[in-house]
Amino acid sequence: MTTVLVTGALGNLGQAVLDELTARGYQLRALERPNPTTRARARRYPHVSFIWGDIADPATVHAAVPGVDVIVHLAFVIPRLSATGRSSEEDPTWARRANLGGTQALIAAAQEQPKPPRFLFTSSLHVYGRTMHMPPPRRVNELPSPIEHYARHKVLAERLVRTSGLTWSIFRLAAALPVRLITDPGMFDVPLDNRIEFIHRRDVALAVANALETEAAWGRIWHIGGGPENQLIYRDMVRAIMETIGVGMLPEAAFSPIPYPTDWLDTTESQAVLAYQTRTFARDYLAELNHAVKKWRPFIRVARPFVRAYLLRQSPYLARGQVCHWAWGGSQA
Repeated sequence: MTTVLVTGALGNLGQAVLDELTARGYQLRALERPNPTTRARARRYPHVSFIWGDIADPATVHAAVPGVDVIVHLAFVIPRLSATGRSSEEDPTWARRANLGGTQALIAAAQEQPKPPRFLFTSSLHVYGRTMHMPPPRRVNELPSPIEHYARHKVLAERLVRTSGLTWSIFRLAAALPVRLITDPGMFDVPLDNRIEFIHRRDVALAVANALETEAAWGRIWHIGGGPENQLIYRDMVRAIMETIGVGMLPEAAFSPIPYPTDWLDTTESQAVLAYQTRTFARDYLAELNHAVKKWRPFIRVARPFVRAYLLRQSPYLARGQVCHWAWGGSQA
């Protein structure tokens, strides 16, 4: 039986990967940072062997890697919405230790094995930087031009993986949104006219699982995105989410005017090889979000101005004096 080690296994993507690999009968091991949230989530996976600790600690990693056939490396500190509560942009030194130190520790442990495991690393479309001035879609052969610590860490980690001597595959992922009301200020960092490509987290998991069973997936960098049906303008994504929740569209003034490093991706080759694009933002994600907020909708309906005010206070772009106006029914963007 194939044994797979998943890092970041209890995050947004990691849980979907555990679910998909469990359904296919893989033996699973997970390396995860212990906290009350991850401990509670782990109870959903009694069949998974958990190694608790710091991914940047070589001793912890060396305990996790022996005997595995594949490493699926998902764990990474991100710019916003991080489960750690810390941001790669606000604490780049700490994030670099986790992101690059963790990747280096995994590679070193893999290299030491009598039969080194394969290594699948999830990177990001953020590596291309700001590309709104360029015609879409982005292609894998384009040179990265990262503008954030997070994206720079991804580029450096990609290089570590490609030069490791291991059998590797790299996925540059589109935006895989968690199914919940996002209240992080990061939602306002993307201009409403920015291109963005969505991918359902379960389709990411499907791509990972299919790669484990497809020889042609290895030794390549792939774009993993939702495809043409999921290539959106951020305004349309935000409007659909806010209307599904019952809050209503938020004003354009609350969003950054500076282009953000997301874009549409060419996924023709990855879809041909990995056959993973099965879900859409409009049909599947919004239905899941609608179900998730159903019990809160009566409260949101009654308290809508206050919910809007709470969200708008998270925006670093909207003047404090404007919050009340937009919360209580200012004209929509």
